[in-house]
Formats: sequence, structure tokens, C-alpha cells
Amino acid sequence: MNATASAGRAVSGFAAALLIAGCLSMASGAWIHAKAWLAQVLLEGAWTATLAGAGSVRPWPWADTWPVARLESEAHDVRLLVLAGSTGRTLAFGPGHQDGSAVPGAPGTVIIGGHRDTHFRFLRDLAPGDRLRLQSASGAWSEYRVVGATVADIRHHRLALDPGNPMLTLVTCYPFDALRPGGPLRYVVEAVAVPGNDASGRA
Repeated sequence: MNATASAGRAVSGFAAALLIAGCLSMASGAWIHAKAWLAQVLLEGAWTATLAGAGSVRPWPWADTWPVARLESEAHDVRLLVLAGSTGRTLAFGPGHQDGSAVPGAPGTVIIGGHRDTHFRFLRDLAPGDRLRLQSASGAWSEYRVVGATVADIRHHRLALDPGNPMLTLVTCYPFDALRPGGPLRYVVEAVAVPGNDASGRA
């Protein structure tokens, strides 16, 4: 009888431990989603302040990045804030503008990178002729037309930074369904400025 009672208590204790672990896991997942939602709210607030003329506004006091542009693809229902820099910490919150490439809204080639399994998942669905829009910190919009996509090996290939060529280059890891992140391959989408907007250099 005592052995049976002990076994029953052990099973009950194990079940309680599993329940607690499940609750903690759910709470952890909920907290991650809550942080992601809050981060986007704060980033939107920072972008609104930037457009109002406040300069580069950090979304929270200890942030090492800030929004520098908004990227849109109407055909694919995509609206993303582009952040300064392209470190892993930055890309966790959104696509990042590569240092050294043209500032969004300025002449030259703008390069933006993002994760293949989150913000830049839509890149695999882009096709030649698709339109992309990029809003700069001044509030002006530039329109680009996708001309193609290539797979590049970063060990042997560098992205072109032509100051006289008004282009938008979007980059993410490849392949899209890779089980492990990283690797040397990149999926590179190139889009040219549509004449008649800021990026084309014409009014």
C-alpha cells in the first residue's frame, strides 16, 4: 500500500512538473511575441518622429539602431521599417541598411539585408517587373522595378556600389529552406529606379 501511494505521489509530482514546465514554456513564448510586438510599436513611433523632423530617433534609449527608411511591396502586402546597420542584433528587429551603400533617398545603390525566414521571406516571390517603394527619412518616396535575382557566393562575390547607378539591392541568405542559418550563399534581388522619382535623380 505504501509503495502504491509512493508511486502515485511520484506520478502526480511528475505530472505537476510537466504542467509547470509547459506553463513556463508558454509564458516564455508569449513574452517573445510580446517583445517583438512592443519593438515594432516603438520602431513605428521612432519613424513617425523621424518623419516629423526629429532626426535619427532611437526606438528605445539603449538601442544601437534606428529606422532610416520604409520598404513596401504592395503586390506582396509587405511594409517594413529599414534599420541602420546590418548586424545580427539589428536584423532581429527588421531589415538593415548596409553601411557604405547609398543612403535611402540619395543617388546611388541602396543595399538592404534581411533574414530569409522572417522579414525577407517575400524575396523568393519577387519577379521581374514587380515594383518596390522606398521612403526616405525626408518622407519622399522612391519607386524601383525588379529586374532580376541571382545567387551569389560571398566568398567570391562583392555587391556593386556604383554611386552613379540608382538601384535598390535586397539581400538575404540562401537557400530559403535551409535547415541551418548562415552559409556563404546569398539571394540578391536587384531593382532599378523608375524614372520620375527621387532615386532616379529626376523630378
